[in-house]
Amino acid sequence: MRGTVRGRRRAAVLGLAAVLLAGCGSEAAAPAAAPTSTEAAPATTAAPVATPAPQPVAPLTGLPVAAVDPRPALAVKIENPPIARPQAGLTEADIVWEQVVEGGTSRFVAVYQSRLPASIGPVRSTRPMDPAIAAPLRGLFATSGGQGQYLSAVSASGLQLFSFDAGDDGFARQGPRQAPHNVYLDPAALYAAADAEHQAPPAAQFGYAPTAGTQTTIAQGSAASGLDLQLSPDATPSWTWDPVARSWARAEAGTPATAADGVRVSATNVVVLRVEVVATDAVDPAGNPVPETLLAGRTGEGLVATAGRTVPITWTKGGDGDPVTLAAPDGSPVLLAPGTTWVELVPTGSGAVTVVP
Repeated sequence: MRGTVRGRRRAAVLGLAAVLLAGCGSEAAAPAAAPTSTEAAPATTAAPVATPAPQPVAPLTGLPVAAVDPRPALAVKIENPPIARPQAGLTEADIVWEQVVEGGTSRFVAVYQSRLPASIGPVRSTRPMDPAIAAPLRGLFATSGGQGQYLSAVSASGLQLFSFDAGDDGFARQGPRQAPHNVYLDPAALYAAADAEHQAPPAAQFGYAPTAGTQTTIAQGSAASGLDLQLSPDATPSWTWDPVARSWARAEAGTPATAADGVRVSATNVVVLRVEVVATDAVDPAGNPVPETLLAGRTGEGLVATAGRTVPITWTKGGDGDPVTLAAPDGSPVLLAPGTTWVELVPTGSGAVTVVP
């Protein structure tokens, strides 16, 4: 009996152990493999490479800027006889046009947009060719005054006219010079008075090379160290290439030209247009006939000086509101170097242009 009981207990223990071992073996078994998908993994598409936005440039210089200033262009008449020198604000202008006026002296139409000086002057009166020069800017025009027909032509060309003689804000007589050589302009006052139709920045007036070394003078021009110009016997500016400053330095009758702040007057580009100048029926207070430079509807020869080189060009202008276009010898549009530009209007008859090798 005792042996039988022990046998039964042992069998029961062995049976319980087998059950426990079977349970432990079930928990320890490796998990079933995940079912294999028959669908292909979705294809990965590379993100499109963003095209960088083109670098904005100042419209009247072609120089890179963080953003184009929204203000309009301001064209100012500045005189240039010896008594008016040195002038204020010349070195801040984006573009300067030089024209011969009565008596053989010259005057400037200085155009500002990317930079504004605190003072500009001496400011003098307008002339008949000014609308053809400034109208393509569709901006502001400042003058000390002028004959009624010329002032009306400025306004009719689409420019907003500001005049010292009309009592507009921003003009004042100052400094040691005697009238009429002492009218100066605070340009900020004119911008504050610009109307709704004259708020936009101007369109580019010239083409600019997109990269260094692609200027037209590099591709099609010849080396030059200077330019000697004669607009009249009394207006004989010259330009000398400065390879260190990479600009053309101006002189008046051989004397280095400086602004009122002592900075040398210079330009990245000098554009020479040979133009026809005719006498009008008007006269100045001294009895001299008022000349007019003919630009609208005309074409002519000239040259461009950039990067120590010059190239002959052909210029063409449509109406007053159209900018001057410049064509290279092969007929392609002229590309200037980004920077400041002076435009010299040299008469075809009495004027002269000499390129210094």
